[in-house]
Amino acid sequence: MEKPDIDLTGKTALITGGGGGIGRSAALALAASGADVAVIDVIPERCDEVVEQITAMGRRALGITGNVMDADFVRDAVEQAAAHFGRLDVLVNNAGGVTWRAFTDLAEKNWRRHIDLNLISNLAATSSAIPHMIAAGGGAIINVTSIEGARAAPGYAVYAACKAGINNLTRTLAVELSEHGIRVNAIAPDFTLTPGTQGNFTGPVDESSWPKRTPEQQDVLRRRIPAGRAGIDSECGNLIAFLASPLASYITGTIIPVDGGTWASGGWIRSDSGKWVLPPEMPR
Repeated sequence: MEKPDIDLTGKTALITGGGGGIGRSAALALAASGADVAVIDVIPERCDEVVEQITAMGRRALGITGNVMDADFVRDAVEQAAAHFGRLDVLVNNAGGVTWRAFTDLAEKNWRRHIDLNLISNLAATSSAIPHMIAAGGGAIINVTSIEGARAAPGYAVYAACKAGINNLTRTLAVELSEHGIRVNAIAPDFTLTPGTQGNFTGPVDESSWPKRTPEQQDVLRRRIPAGRAGIDSECGNLIAFLASPLASYITGTIIPVDGGTWASGGWIRSDSGKWVLPPEMPR
C-alpha cells in the first residue's frame, strides 16, 4: 500500500481570518498540499505576507483585505475568490475573536459585534460559497469553532453561544449538503498560541514580541491540559488540510477537538504528584 498523501492539486480554497494564527497555518497547509488559496484578513500586511509565502510554494494566491463583520464584504470576497481562480472547492471559516467580560456588563452593541464577527461572517461566507461548490461538483467546508461551544464559558457568554451555533450549523449543513457532495466539518481548539492570544493584534505576525511564559503559567497549562502545553496553530492547520482532502472523503458532520485532551479530561486536574483529581482535592 502506498503512503497516503494529502493532495489538493487543482483545488482552490478561501480562508477567512487567514493572515495569522490558525487561519494562516491552514492557508499554508492547504497550499503545501497543492491548493491555490485566497486569504481574507483585516490587516493588510498579514495578507501580503501569506500571499508571498503561498506564491513561493508555486501556488496561486489572492489576498483580500477587509473586515468580516461586514457581511456584504464577505459575500463580495467569496465572489472575488471564485472569479479569480475560476472555481471554489474549500472554505475555511476561521475568522473570530472575543474579549473577556461578564454578560451583565455587555451592551446590545457588544452582543452584535460578537455575533457579526463569530457567526454572521460564517453564515455569509458559507451561503455564498455553496453555489460555487455545487458547480464544482462538491467541496469541503471547515469551521473553526472552539471548546467553548460545548461547555459553560463564564465571561464569554455570547462568544460561546456563537460557537455552539456553529457546531449545530456544521452538523445540519453536513446533512443538507450531502446530496451535493459537500462535506462540512469543524475543529474545536482550546488554548492555542496565535497572534491574538499573545497580544499581537496589529501589524505583521511577530513571534519575537510574544510574552514568555513564567514557570507558574507553564504549570497551570501542565495541570489543566493533559498534553501539558498550549496548542500550536499548525496542529490545527494540518487537520484542516486533511479534512479538505480526499483522505477525509467519508468524514462529515463532525466537530473534532484539537485541545490536547482538555475536553476529555472534563475538569480533572493534574496534581503535584501527577495524579488526576477533581478540585478541590488538588493540593497546592
